[in-house]
Amino acid sequence: MDFSKDESLYNSLLLSLYIITPLTLLPLQFLSAPYGKHSRPGWGPTLPAPLAWFLMESPTLWLTSLLFPLGRFRAHPLSLFAFSLFLLHYTHRTIIYPLRLFLSSKSKPTSPVPVLIAAFAFAFNLLNGYVQARSLSHYASYSTTWPWPGYVWARIVIGTLIFLWGMKINISSDRVLLRLKEEAKGGYKIPRGGWFELVSCPNYMGEMAEWLGWIVLTWSPAALGFFLYTFANLGPRARAHRRWYREKFGDEYPASRKAIVPFVY
Repeated sequence: MDFSKDESLYNSLLLSLYIITPLTLLPLQFLSAPYGKHSRPGWGPTLPAPLAWFLMESPTLWLTSLLFPLGRFRAHPLSLFAFSLFLLHYTHRTIIYPLRLFLSSKSKPTSPVPVLIAAFAFAFNLLNGYVQARSLSHYASYSTTWPWPGYVWARIVIGTLIFLWGMKINISSDRVLLRLKEEAKGGYKIPRGGWFELVSCPNYMGEMAEWLGWIVLTWSPAALGFFLYTFANLGPRARAHRRWYREKFGDEYPASRKAIVPFVY
């Protein structure tokens, strides 16, 4: 395939990203994906959680790395910088996080992930990996004058700071949750301290902040579509987590904590 002439395919998949967002949001209002805290039987064969996370997130590394060099803006500094942040997030999500899950599972087994759920996630990452890589390296608009206008620098600085701030919260919150699972020895504890005092899922809040920063940095329809889908997926799951904590711990769990957005949602 000549990837210099894939505009029709790109536009179709970009539109698909927007279409699947409400199609994901609606069922998740009533049904929680059956993995992690919400794991339950009846969803067919399963995979160990570390392996499932590695496999289903992997297109964000291998597919994007294959596609990015094919774009006309592959050598543009802003394109390269934005792509490096994308790879930074997904190197952690695809390799480091599953490795932590694997090491943690030695002391406390992690609930398996249904193959069906992993397959859906893999398919999404194929779609989104293609859209983000092609947007960054071929279809995005970049300033061709130097020095870049002030608004471009403002977007770069603000977007990068939001992205890195969100990533820090995401990683540190995941680390707290894994440590608590190890300490609980088969059960769960109420996470406390830091952003956990304001929301039930600061790890999800951090990831949302990352892709909000991604919008500011890249200023593209592809980034906006990814952000909206992320909220459609993580927002309802965060609310389900909050409900799960309230049911398990009752009045011991702080009622003032929101699900994913402090003081709001």
